[in-house]
Amino acid sequence: MARLAVVLLLVVATALVLRWRRPAWYWMTFGVALAALRVLVRYASVMDACGLTVPPSRWRLALSRMTDRPAPEPRAPRILRLRPTRTGLVLRLKLRPGQDAFDVSAATDRLRHSFGMYGVTAREIRSGVVELRMTGYDVLKRVQMPAKIDRAPMRIPVALREDGSVHYRDYRTVPHGLTLGATESGKSVYQRNLVAGLAAQDVALVGIDCKQGVELFPLARRFSALASDQDTALELLEALVSHMESVYQLVREQQRISVDVPDAEIAADIWDLAEDLRPPPVVVLVDEVAELALFASKEEEKRRDRIITALVRLAQLGRAAGIYLEICGQRFGSELGKGITMLRAQLTGRTAHRVNDETSANMAFGDISPDAVLAAIQIPADAPGVAVAGDSTGGWSRIRAPHTSLRAAVNLCNKYADRTPYVPALAPFRPAVASSASGALTLNKASTATA
Repeated sequence: MARLAVVLLLVVATALVLRWRRPAWYWMTFGVALAALRVLVRYASVMDACGLTVPPSRWRLALSRMTDRPAPEPRAPRILRLRPTRTGLVLRLKLRPGQDAFDVSAATDRLRHSFGMYGVTAREIRSGVVELRMTGYDVLKRVQMPAKIDRAPMRIPVALREDGSVHYRDYRTVPHGLTLGATESGKSVYQRNLVAGLAAQDVALVGIDCKQGVELFPLARRFSALASDQDTALELLEALVSHMESVYQLVREQQRISVDVPDAEIAADIWDLAEDLRPPPVVVLVDEVAELALFASKEEEKRRDRIITALVRLAQLGRAAGIYLEICGQRFGSELGKGITMLRAQLTGRTAHRVNDETSANMAFGDISPDAVLAAIQIPADAPGVAVAGDSTGGWSRIRAPHTSLRAAVNLCNKYADRTPYVPALAPFRPAVASSASGALTLNKASTATA
């Protein structure tokens, strides 16, 4: 008995230490079994207490009266599946007649408390079927991406969601994105993860970094074009517009529409072209959009209008030509001048890190979801990298990108430098590595202009 007590004490002490120091390990060793048992035992009473049950049907009440039996109890949604994951549990429910998925979503906070889980989110899989994703610990406190990740062209895993699932940046589905965030909010780390994920794919990266290139120029070996000032940015964007027009001419040449061609074979964008004819897709990363929109003189105002016009054209027409925008900034409001609101309306994917005021959060989510605005302004200052991601459907979730150092991102860009595609329209803006021991980076066109 004494030996058994010692072993039991060691197991309890190990569980407590793991729960404190390594919550992920605790969950996989002890937590998942305890949580599954707790959910199954408490399920009926919790659903009744949360108002997620329906009264028994009339025929059951009539049957109980005819047989002189006790009246049947209210019925909770039927459990279709309970699946453990590396971060929590996934509970799939079949709703009873008269129930709605919104009722389950509204009760997620009460379910979290009743089941003793860290977080609970609900989403409707199909009509009458709701999936509850429950997390056993704070997965955003120490982000660890899963070992197995679904990878596809133009689909980049960039962060972890609060329900334990992977957050992807899918350019084929959401072509253009906006990322907002105050200084030291984690915006740069999120951008590094994007570049690191895109580096291994056959895609042309174009960077506009008007902070003298301090963010993007260290990654220059994987970029097809870079600009570090407004004048070069204007020339680069107008070159992209010309490239877009040439791609559309290529698509038109390959359509060859006739009565014998099925609808599915008619080319409408670059992804319908044969692989040997398809131009490489282009991802344009703008590090600070305000630097492109601000002006102090009439000449700068004219340049600014041309820059914003080029960005709007790329946002409106670039998807089919394989040109995707990723625009970052601290603010993105109408005070930046005409055309900004039109540009923001084209940016479907929205990500907001910690912001300094509610107005900045409204710039990202005010026209999408008021709940996302509230979640964005509640991000604490001591949690860099935590963000709220949403889209035009109104759905949103809290995410956090894994910390990627600048050194790690540079190493990845150097490793995949040979995958940088050659795009003739962007060749004048291709960064060149100097032969000096310092390894300084210059731009072909920029260095010529400043010489």
